[in-house]
Amino acid sequence: MTGVSRLSLRLILLVGIIVASPCAAGPFVVFESGQVRPLALSPTGTRLFAVNTPDNRLEIFEVGSAGLTHTVSVPVGLEPVAVVARSEDEVWVVNHLSDSVSVVDVSTSPPRVVRTLLVGDEPRDLVFAGPGQSLAFITTAHRGQNSAVPLPDLTTPGIGRADVWVFDASDPGPTLGGTPRTVITLFGDTPRALAASPDGNTVYAAVFHSGNQTTSLSEGVVCNGGPAAGSCTIQGVTYPGGLPPPIEGADGVVGPETGLIVKYEPVSGHWEDRLGRSWDDAVRFFLPDDDVFQIDASVSPPVPKSSSPHAGQPFAHVGTILFNMLVNPANGRVYVTNTDSHNEVRFEGQRPPCAPLTPGAPSRTRWSAG
Repeated sequence: MTGVSRLSLRLILLVGIIVASPCAAGPFVVFESGQVRPLALSPTGTRLFAVNTPDNRLEIFEVGSAGLTHTVSVPVGLEPVAVVARSEDEVWVVNHLSDSVSVVDVSTSPPRVVRTLLVGDEPRDLVFAGPGQSLAFITTAHRGQNSAVPLPDLTTPGIGRADVWVFDASDPGPTLGGTPRTVITLFGDTPRALAASPDGNTVYAAVFHSGNQTTSLSEGVVCNGGPAAGSCTIQGVTYPGGLPPPIEGADGVVGPETGLIVKYEPVSGHWEDRLGRSWDDAVRFFLPDDDVFQIDASVSPPVPKSSSPHAGQPFAHVGTILFNMLVNPANGRVYVTNTDSHNEVRFEGQRPPCAPLTPGAPSRTRWSAG
């Protein structure tokens, strides 16, 4: 091989390495948290503010007769999920991944973050309420780098896992990350949506993964033999029987022995299956289903309401997973978008296996573990 050939080969190999390296890089994965309140109009309706969650920015648009015109992007915290315009000049952005709130001055050119408030873990939503809309309420989990929550709180029964941080909107505090007026702990897990009554005296806070007072039993405590099986005793504890029907699929095949999902029935006070049998001996705990909490924002500091079932106690059995929430300004009614799971129902379907669902087809059931 000549010298020229060796040089050409080396150049080819070098160029191949340089070109191939970027192409060989794997896909870039981002977290991209779920947005809660991604859009907000300025009080006069002349500007639209939108969170750019994957790019960690607040996008600002002018609203005109011809539509929207993008004017500027403002860097904020990591993964913003909610934005609220406090005035024509000031916008607050909730940063889910940064555990912070960015206060943006939109009257300057260019707009910029003028204050960062540090809050609890995974903040999600923000509303202004209280006297003169002077207080900022922020939902966070009861944990996190800024919360000073002791580690035993995370595993101790009876301690709420949902926090609402409250700041004076005009004077968030002299410290670097702000000083909250109070932190309200609610007996739920992972709060999300907030809403305020038309007069600003009541703040509503919704638990995200609220649940529906169901729990699962392991296969080992469910007697074998289906609905005809009698009770059985396992390690000295008596259980009421086997799986409720159906245990046979549309094709006549008997399903395997599985665990069972039971639901707490408030009327009877027992954990029951679809046959009304009590499984209290298999479930030694209680699960409340408090979904939407009420906070009295008219007092200083704000506190949870608890005066009566209608005036103050949390609203129960709203849904299993609660998403966003708003209040009708005309009548004060609260609307909550949610899913409501009925996972205690053991069967589903109206067709034999692999058959299309057609109108008028005879109803058939398929067995399911829950």
